[in-house]
Amino acid sequence: MNIQGFGALITGGGSGLGEATARMLAARGAKVAILDMNLDKAEAVAKSIGGDAFAVKANVASGPEVEAAVDQAVAKFGGLHIAVNCAGVGSAGRTVNRDGSPFNLDAFGLTIQINLVGTFNVCRIAASRMVKNTPNADGERGVMVNTASVGAFDGQIGQVAYAASKGGVVSMTLPMARDLAVNGIRVCTIAPGLFGTPLMLLAPKEMQDKLISNIPFPHRFGKSDEFAALTCHIVENAMLNGETIRLDGALRMPPK
Repeated sequence: MNIQGFGALITGGGSGLGEATARMLAARGAKVAILDMNLDKAEAVAKSIGGDAFAVKANVASGPEVEAAVDQAVAKFGGLHIAVNCAGVGSAGRTVNRDGSPFNLDAFGLTIQINLVGTFNVCRIAASRMVKNTPNADGERGVMVNTASVGAFDGQIGQVAYAASKGGVVSMTLPMARDLAVNGIRVCTIAPGLFGTPLMLLAPKEMQDKLISNIPFPHRFGKSDEFAALTCHIVENAMLNGETIRLDGALRMPPK
C-alpha cells in the first residue's frame, strides 16, 4: 500500500518507537494522528511534524476514547488506512515473590489490559473504519502493524505479565489477518529486541552495557528509526501479512 496521502493512526506516538514511526510515516507523505496518554508530548510531536498531523489523548483500552480518536482521524483525513500500535507498559515481578507473596493480580491484569486488550481494541475499531475504504489495485483497504517484543518468546525471570501480554499480541496476529483477509486488510506484528528508547537510555551505563553484551550483531541497541523503517516496509509490501517479525540483531534473551 502506498503511504503517500493516506491517514495513519499511531498509538504511543508521543515518544520512542511510536514517535519515530509517526515522523517517518509523515516524511513519506502520510497524514498522522498521534494517540498518547501524555498529550503534551503528543502535541509537541504533532506540532513539529506540521501539516495535517494532530494529537489526541486516549486510553487504548477504552472503547469510547479510541472510537472518538479514530473517528476524528477519519473525519480529518478522509479515511484511515494505516494503524500502528506502539502504546504499552512494562511490568516486573515473579509469580511468587522472594517473600513468598503471590504476584499482584491487579498489576498482572493492568499489563494485559493495556498491552493486549488495548492493541486489540485499536485494531477492531480501526479495521471497522478501514473496511469502508475503496480498495487499491491489490484489493487492499488498510494495514495494521502491532508491537510485541522478544519477551513474547524469551520472557525473562520477572517478566511473566509482560511476556503473557506480548505473547497474546503475537498469537492473535495470524487469526486477525485471516479474519480481515476478506476485507483486504493486512495485519503484521514487530517483535523488537533491545532498543535505545528514552526510557532504556535512562538506565545506568553498567546495565546498558550488560544488556548490549547479549546482542550478537549489530552490537548495540536498536534505533527507533529502524523500527519505523520496518513499519513503513510492512505498509508498502503487500505480501507481508499474518507475520510476526523479530527485529533484534539475533538476540535471544537469557533467563535473567
